[in-house]
Amino acid sequence: MSSARPRTRRSAPAGRRARLALTGPAALLAAALTACSGGDSGSAEVGGDGKAPDTSVTVNLRGEAAAPGKPVKVTLAHGKLKAVSVKPGEGGPLAGKISADGRTWTSDRVAAPGTAYTVEATDADGGSDRATFATAKAGKVNKLSLAPGKNTTVGIAQPLSVVFDHPVKNKAAVEKALKVSTSNNTEGSWGWLQDYSGKDRVDWRPKEYWKPGTKVTLDARLNGVDTGADGGWFVRDYATTFTIGAAQVVKVDLDGHRLSLHRDGKQVMDLPMSAGTPGGEKASWRGTAVLMSKEGTINMRSETVGLGDAYDKMVDYSMRLTWSGMYAHAAPWNAGFFGRANRSSGCLGMSDGDAAALYGQVRAGDPFEMTGAEAKGTVAEGNGYGAWNVSWTDWQAKSALK
Repeated sequence: MSSARPRTRRSAPAGRRARLALTGPAALLAAALTACSGGDSGSAEVGGDGKAPDTSVTVNLRGEAAAPGKPVKVTLAHGKLKAVSVKPGEGGPLAGKISADGRTWTSDRVAAPGTAYTVEATDADGGSDRATFATAKAGKVNKLSLAPGKNTTVGIAQPLSVVFDHPVKNKAAVEKALKVSTSNNTEGSWGWLQDYSGKDRVDWRPKEYWKPGTKVTLDARLNGVDTGADGGWFVRDYATTFTIGAAQVVKVDLDGHRLSLHRDGKQVMDLPMSAGTPGGEKASWRGTAVLMSKEGTINMRSETVGLGDAYDKMVDYSMRLTWSGMYAHAAPWNAGFFGRANRSSGCLGMSDGDAAALYGQVRAGDPFEMTGAEAKGTVAEGNGYGAWNVSWTDWQAKSALK
């Protein structure tokens, strides 16, 4: 092995010479640091043949453009490793483990793209060395958006939802990096689907509605994960936390033209309403939708949902239920139909007072359980948060790890 710098002598246990040289396939780690015993003869007192043991170490990544996405592996030719540290240019060192025989150290996580690393290793005899390598930059970077927002309180039906900027072909690799923890060991599963926007998406939902007070954390350890062709690499980690609020369910009887709010199993509100006109695209959806957001007063235009020029209104107390444009909101222009008939363009319309009362009580993540024959179909899983319309068995089958 060639040497790029002078060797430095250190003291080692009396009567032994230990040498640890970090080397790579192409002399990646070029310099050795030698620890010698006292005295001035310089002779090696190892075994009976006068030869020092081979304590060279091989690192699987080398140079200035090493392939990212692989664990860092350090292998000692003979003897035992005592400690290994692999640090990126910024942030803390990679965690890793020394094998049972002491010969190798492997990082728990992979090397990230476009990152410089410093490797430091020490063997059991006190030999040590320091070296560097860098990984190639990502040709394409993938990013994501998370819901719900960090440190929010949401309803009992809110899934943890991840939408990706670019396609994800290596779904299993991505899913392995998504670590969900809850304060009460809630059973749940990831499920892959296509978002209403057409992008790849993965949601984590519990088997049943969340228990109030549950604290949920996502640790998305994605830095260095390759999402596959056309997707690119992740170059950072993500995290979010949220808490589950009160057990609230909104029950919508499409055929009976009524909407009721239940809290902790008790009905606290019962309101007349008018849903979508049956028999066509203006009909409402059935199934369970999840309140996505409370948007206040917004402009609703029929052409944005494929209904021509039927309406263009400013609408108060707007509560979004789907990406396709289904809301619960105030609809005073339909007052004659509340509790009597479904005559809206797909939304759940109420009086100003009733809509204001409901708006003040519900929160994002509350389920709207809609039943009745006067519907155009069931809310799709990617149209908002429709995962609750899929059986638990079928939802689990959508995981890339099942």
